[in-house]
Amino acid sequence: MSRRKTVILFHRVLERSRLAQILFIFALWLAGEGISRATDIPVPGAVLGMFGLLCLLATGTIKLSSMRRGAYMLLADMLLFFIPAVLAVLDHGEFIGFVGLKIIAVIVGGTLCVMCMTALAVDLGYRVMLSLESRRAHA
Repeated sequence: MSRRKTVILFHRVLERSRLAQILFIFALWLAGEGISRATDIPVPGAVLGMFGLLCLLATGTIKLSSMRRGAYMLLADMLLFFIPAVLAVLDHGEFIGFVGLKIIAVIVGGTLCVMCMTALAVDLGYRVMLSLESRRAHA
Protein backbone atom coordinates (compact mmCIF):
# COMPACT_ATOMS: atom_id res chain seq x y z
CA MET A 1 0.00 0.00 0.00
CA SER A 2 1.37 3.41 -0.93
CA ARG A 3 2.04 6.13 1.60
CA ARG A 4 -0.80 8.26 0.25
CA LYS A 5 -3.32 5.44 0.60
CA THR A 6 -2.10 4.77 4.14
CA VAL A 7 -2.55 8.43 5.08
CA ILE A 8 -6.05 8.51 3.57
CA LEU A 9 -7.00 5.33 5.42
CA PHE A 10 -5.61 6.76 8.68
CA HIS A 11 -7.68 9.95 8.26
CA ARG A 12 -10.84 7.97 7.52
CA VAL A 13 -10.36 5.77 10.59
CA LEU A 14 -9.75 8.85 12.74
CA GLU A 15 -12.87 10.61 11.44
CA ARG A 16 -15.14 7.62 12.00
CA SER A 17 -13.87 6.08 15.24
CA ARG A 18 -14.01 7.81 18.59
CA LEU A 19 -11.80 5.06 20.03
CA ALA A 20 -9.16 5.70 17.35
CA GLN A 21 -9.18 9.40 18.22
CA ILE A 22 -8.69 8.65 21.91
CA LEU A 23 -5.92 6.15 21.13
CA PHE A 24 -4.22 8.74 18.90
CA ILE A 25 -4.32 11.31 21.71
CA PHE A 26 -2.94 8.65 24.06
CA ALA A 27 -0.16 7.83 21.56
CA LEU A 28 0.80 11.50 21.38
CA TRP A 29 0.88 11.62 25.17
CA LEU A 30 3.18 8.57 25.24
CA ALA A 31 5.42 10.10 22.57
CA GLY A 32 5.62 13.34 24.56
CA GLU A 33 6.42 11.36 27.70
CA GLY A 34 9.19 9.52 25.86
CA ILE A 35 10.67 12.75 24.52
CA SER A 36 10.47 14.37 27.95
CA ARG A 37 12.29 11.50 29.63
CA ALA A 38 14.86 11.00 26.86
CA THR A 39 15.88 14.67 26.74
CA ASP A 40 15.48 15.46 30.47
CA ILE A 41 13.65 18.69 29.72
CA PRO A 42 11.51 19.97 32.62
CA VAL A 43 8.26 19.85 30.65
CA PRO A 44 5.65 17.16 31.33
CA GLY A 45 5.15 14.62 28.59
CA ALA A 46 1.44 15.40 28.39
CA VAL A 47 2.25 19.01 27.54
CA LEU A 48 4.67 17.93 24.82
CA GLY A 49 2.11 15.50 23.43
CA MET A 50 -0.61 18.15 23.30
CA PHE A 51 1.87 20.56 21.70
CA GLY A 52 2.49 17.88 19.07
CA LEU A 53 -1.26 17.61 18.49
CA LEU A 54 -1.46 21.40 18.23
CA CYS A 55 1.30 21.36 15.61
CA LEU A 56 -0.50 18.65 13.63
CA LEU A 57 -3.74 20.64 13.75
CA ALA A 58 -2.03 23.95 12.90
CA THR A 59 -0.26 22.52 9.87
CA GLY A 60 -3.43 20.87 8.61
CA THR A 61 -1.96 17.38 8.84
CA ILE A 62 -4.94 16.42 10.97
CA LYS A 63 -8.32 18.11 10.72
CA LEU A 64 -10.03 19.37 13.84
CA SER A 65 -13.18 17.52 12.84
CA SER A 66 -11.30 14.23 12.91
CA MET A 67 -10.38 14.67 16.59
CA ARG A 68 -13.51 16.36 17.95
CA ARG A 69 -15.56 13.35 19.09
CA GLY A 70 -12.71 11.70 20.99
CA ALA A 71 -11.75 14.96 22.67
CA TYR A 72 -15.37 15.59 23.70
CA MET A 73 -15.57 12.13 25.20
CA LEU A 74 -12.39 12.68 27.23
CA LEU A 75 -13.61 16.08 28.41
CA ALA A 76 -17.01 14.68 29.37
CA ASP A 77 -15.37 12.07 31.61
CA MET A 78 -12.70 14.36 33.01
CA LEU A 79 -14.22 14.28 36.50
CA LEU A 80 -13.26 10.61 36.75
CA PHE A 81 -9.59 11.60 36.56
CA PHE A 82 -9.93 13.61 39.78
CA ILE A 83 -11.55 10.91 41.96
CA PRO A 84 -8.18 9.57 43.25
CA ALA A 85 -7.30 13.06 44.49
CA VAL A 86 -10.57 13.29 46.42
CA LEU A 87 -9.95 9.90 48.02
CA ALA A 88 -6.47 11.00 49.08
CA VAL A 89 -7.96 14.01 50.87
CA LEU A 90 -10.41 11.78 52.71
CA ASP A 91 -7.58 9.50 53.88
CA HIS A 92 -5.64 12.37 55.47
CA GLY A 93 -7.49 14.12 58.29
CA GLU A 94 -4.85 16.84 58.59
CA PHE A 95 -6.22 18.39 55.42
CA ILE A 96 -9.39 19.29 57.31
CA GLY A 97 -7.62 21.84 59.55
CA PHE A 98 -5.18 24.72 59.22
CA VAL A 99 -3.09 22.81 56.67
CA GLY A 100 -6.22 22.37 54.58
CA LEU A 101 -6.90 26.11 54.69
CA LYS A 102 -3.37 26.81 53.48
CA ILE A 103 -3.80 24.32 50.66
CA ILE A 104 -7.15 25.84 49.68
CA ALA A 105 -5.56 29.31 49.65
CA VAL A 106 -2.79 28.08 47.36
CA ILE A 107 -5.29 26.35 45.07
CA VAL A 108 -7.56 29.40 44.87
CA GLY A 109 -4.59 31.74 44.34
CA GLY A 110 -3.11 29.48 41.69
CA THR A 111 -6.44 29.14 39.93
CA LEU A 112 -6.92 32.91 39.90
CA CYS A 113 -3.41 33.41 38.49
CA VAL A 114 -4.02 30.85 35.76
CA MET A 115 -7.41 32.37 34.90
CA CYS A 116 -5.98 35.89 34.75
CA MET A 117 -3.02 34.86 32.60
CA THR A 118 -5.33 32.90 30.30
CA ALA A 119 -7.62 35.92 29.95
CA LEU A 120 -4.63 38.14 29.14
CA ALA A 121 -3.31 35.64 26.59
CA VAL A 122 -6.71 35.34 24.90
CA ASP A 123 -7.09 39.13 24.87
CA LEU A 124 -3.63 39.57 23.37
CA GLY A 125 -4.33 36.88 20.77
CA TYR A 126 -7.65 38.52 19.88
CA ARG A 127 -5.98 41.93 19.48
CA VAL A 128 -3.28 40.45 17.26
CA MET A 129 -5.93 38.69 15.17
CA LEU A 130 -7.91 41.94 14.76
CA SER A 131 -4.73 43.80 13.87
CA LEU A 132 -3.84 41.26 11.20
CA GLU A 133 -7.37 41.33 9.79
CA SER A 134 -7.37 45.13 9.60
CA ARG A 135 -3.99 45.09 7.83
CA ARG A 136 -5.31 42.59 5.29
CA ALA A 137 -8.43 44.68 4.74
CA HIS A 138 -6.38 47.84 4.10
CA ALA A 139 -3.83 46.11 1.86
